[in-house]
Amino acid sequence: MLVLLPPSEGKAAPGRGAPLKPESLSLPGLAPARAAVLDELVELCLADEEKARGVLGLTEGLRGEVGKNAELRTAPTRPAGEIYTGVLYDALDLATLDAAAKRRASASLLIFSGLWGAVRVSDRIPSYRCSMGVKLPALGSLAAHWRAAMEPVLPQAAGDGLVLDLRSSAYASAWKPKGELAGRTASVRVLQSQLVDGVEKRSVVSHFNKATKGRMVRDLLEAGAAPENPERLVEVLRGLGYVVEAQAPARAGRPWSLDVVVTEIH
Repeated sequence: MLVLLPPSEGKAAPGRGAPLKPESLSLPGLAPARAAVLDELVELCLADEEKARGVLGLTEGLRGEVGKNAELRTAPTRPAGEIYTGVLYDALDLATLDAAAKRRASASLLIFSGLWGAVRVSDRIPSYRCSMGVKLPALGSLAAHWRAAMEPVLPQAAGDGLVLDLRSSAYASAWKPKGELAGRTASVRVLQSQLVDGVEKRSVVSHFNKATKGRMVRDLLEAGAAPENPERLVEVLRGLGYVVEAQAPARAGRPWSLDVVVTEIH
């Protein structure tokens, strides 16, 4: 099983780790594309702080992120699973998993990134600021840049197992499974169910969406679940207590759509 996760805008402080070693990152087929983004991002942030702030969409209060990007090659690193923070990663809480679940997380979780393309939770990276929606002056749209780079790399990473896609739309645009692989992919959204005047209303709420996805991944890792296809995933999630509504693709080459329905997060 390969689980595709979005990153978080907020990042943890990098601490005192060794500087970046690009050659050590997983998915070495992405190395040239990573180098291109890293080179332009660092050059932009070194040369013109105001221009960089505009390109990256940073408010005045986030001006310090430009300086952070300028030092990416020498900044300390830590595992990506520790760098990314926020609601999803708080709920996932990788640090408190047992040893077996941590090994499964290292093998199955793939975090998408505007700067790195995609990394494993064990890959050591510095803290940075560069979303998938950024358009760099020379490279242009990062989503388009990564689509070309990921096309030959990600299917190999997926192998012949299930792909569980929990990415937000901006990061999903960087790579979409195709053909037979799409049929083994389950795209998940989380809906909050509420009774309004006795009528059920469902809506997508950011907190519920992120927290539930984090808890769901944690539960799968702790259970040692390895569903081989979307149908089996639905069975496993229901067995773990989730309310899941599944829709098979209308035609070949499309992913399954899964709605996980929640009322509250504990």
